[in-house]
Amino acid sequence: MNDPVQSTQILVIDDERDIREGCERILSRMECKVFIAANGMEGLEIINREPISIVLCDIKMPGIDGIEVLSRIRESKKEILVIMITGFATVETAIEAMKRGAYDFVSKPFTPDQLRIVVKRAIEKLRLIQETEALRIERERNLADLGMEQSRIRTIIETLPNGVLVTNMTGQVVLLNPVAIKYLGIDVSRKTGEQIGTYLQDKGLCDYIMAISQGAYRITDDIPSYELVLPEERYVLVQGRPVPGAGNECLGAVVNLADITAMKVFDRLKSEFVAKVSHELRSPLSTIHEQLAMVIQENAIGYSEDSQYMLGRAKEKTQGLIALIGDLLDLSRIEAGNVGQNPVPVQVDDIVERVVEFLKVQAQRKEQQLVYKPSAVLVAPILADAMAIESIFGNIITNAIKYTPDKGKIIVTVEALARCVSISVEDTGFGMEKKHLPRIFEKFYRVKDENTRFITGTGLGLPIVKSLVEALNGTISVESELGKGTIFTVTVPYP
Repeated sequence: MNDPVQSTQILVIDDERDIREGCERILSRMECKVFIAANGMEGLEIINREPISIVLCDIKMPGIDGIEVLSRIRESKKEILVIMITGFATVETAIEAMKRGAYDFVSKPFTPDQLRIVVKRAIEKLRLIQETEALRIERERNLADLGMEQSRIRTIIETLPNGVLVTNMTGQVVLLNPVAIKYLGIDVSRKTGEQIGTYLQDKGLCDYIMAISQGAYRITDDIPSYELVLPEERYVLVQGRPVPGAGNECLGAVVNLADITAMKVFDRLKSEFVAKVSHELRSPLSTIHEQLAMVIQENAIGYSEDSQYMLGRAKEKTQGLIALIGDLLDLSRIEAGNVGQNPVPVQVDDIVERVVEFLKVQAQRKEQQLVYKPSAVLVAPILADAMAIESIFGNIITNAIKYTPDKGKIIVTVEALARCVSISVEDTGFGMEKKHLPRIFEKFYRVKDENTRFITGTGLGLPIVKSLVEALNGTISVESELGKGTIFTVTVPYP
């Protein structure tokens, strides 16, 4: 914005030459652009062609007097500030001019200082008017932008393919898009503003959203999801996040609802396909494996060394395929939720000890020490499927035996803690580089190096272990150092 003092254009209308020229000299020194007129008509002509901001007009002039000039200016140029110059007129005339819209008046004879004061006051008035107008325009622009932005956001939210629900910190619903209304079975005429519990029939989902809304989780936390089952075998995955404030306080929750029915159907079809194919393959492969074993046993002397090697490799590969089919079947049962559905109280330490005793035969073949260290204090029972516990530690200890060189050592330790039982399997095996640790629980992922490339495996053992541990609400962690060994630790909570 230009400074009004620097850009103000002033018109002086007075029939006295000395007044006109005197005002021109004084105002020019104030860095204003000054125009002069000897009568009202001449002044109005200048106003029509120049961007005049302030007019100094004598009241008593021949022809059109100052009051008439003021009236015409107010009709067509209301933004111009008019200062009346009074001389022979009375005070009443000056007051009448003010009533008609004059900004101020100055009486003849006036000093240069008096003129400067009146004009500076008018210039300041112009400055305030300009700033007020600029603020008004900016405010209107901001309001227009805000309104447009809100409209855009609402349009985007309402056309999202997923449901969106937003609550405040007290659990009141502040936003619902049409997809969320459809998924949650809410009447389309329902308005927002009520507690979340009045919109939802599923208590578990209500508790889940309330916990997030009231700050049970931070924005950086790994927040669990919630699976909502709808009529007609439809499934919705609900994922909530807290809305952080300026001080990282929780202001509420934003909840995303995604239809995962197609994924559920695909997973079921995949599991059924894997189970069917595996069942169809296992029987003939078992027959081939047994026949190969019989051929090798009955004709070992008659075959050449190369033939014996080839038959041995064929037997080994069929055994690997049978193991892979077994792991695929186990994994499909776990993913279908058919494992651990009816947990019972079990002594996990007794099961682990039996697994260790059973696998000692394998360890002895490699002249390894397989040591079981029981808990120093009594281990409380846990709720689990005994076969799942056997599968977890059978896999982990078998891996330790396979990936530990001959004459190595494996220690299985059980420790009873305050709220859980912890079982660790530590070996003096080949170990792994740090880069492999984040991926060892992925399906079919295997560490391949000079030490392990001849060791057979399906790459499904550890994914099965992780799925079974998570089904028990437990955790599994791994520590490893290349050339020194690996430690797997499974923690299972008490009921």
